Amino acid sequence: MSGLSSVTCRTGCGACCIAPSITSPIPGMPEGKPAGVPCVQLLEDKRCALFGKPERPAFCGGLQASTEMCGPDRQHALHWLGRLEALTRPELPLSPAWHTRPDH
Repeated sequence: MSGLSSVTCRTGCGACCIAPSITSPIPGMPEGKPAGVPCVQLLEDKRCALFGKPERPAFCGGLQASTEMCGPDRQHALHWLGRLEALTRPELPLSPAWHTRPDH
């Protein structure tokens, strides 16, 4: 992929542990976590307590820092990941009433 470059995580950021939703179980969060909620495994210094451990969710291991995602600062990363979360959120199922036409 051109335009994407890998970077090292920014010290004290933690945006990837806050902004996205995680639907798989996390130790301490058996139902996963909603978007915008800090993971219980996020340490005070904004590092992941599960980094490199087998109980770390696959989603977390697959999310790789990039210049596009992380940008110049933590606020950029939170905004970018929040927007990605919103753009990829599954649509809510339509109510059966929505499918019926008022003239029938």
